[in-house]
Amino acid sequence: MADLEKLVEALSELTVMEAAELVKKLEEKWGVSAAAPVAVAAMPGASAAAEEEKEEKTEFDVVLKETGPKKIEVIKAIRQLTSLGLKEAKTVAETPGSKILEAVGKEAAEEAKQKLEAAGAVVEIV
Repeated sequence: MADLEKLVEALSELTVMEAAELVKKLEEKWGVSAAAPVAVAAMPGASAAAEEEKEEKTEFDVVLKETGPKKIEVIKAIRQLTSLGLKEAKTVAETPGSKILEAVGKEAAEEAKQKLEAAGAVVEIV
């Protein structure tokens, strides 16, 4: 029987591409699959809900909950984050529940939230 320690050492030196190629060759030689078997035991109608839960959210909305005491600073922050004019930004700042940004990435949403909170607003990412 082969020396298992030497075999482990040799396999540890493989690159990712070489390891992937080795897996394919072993699958062909032995007639097996390295893919993990998946057991599906879902209730009817629950599969769609389970799929939605598995998908990671990639688009977020930045929603203004409250302007806070520094209304002018919040309006300035809104104008920096959007292409709104002064009047439109003021209207958004005065309307709780307004969406400042829609369908943005997580990093952009977090950055916008930090800027608005620094200006004194209460913000939520949904």
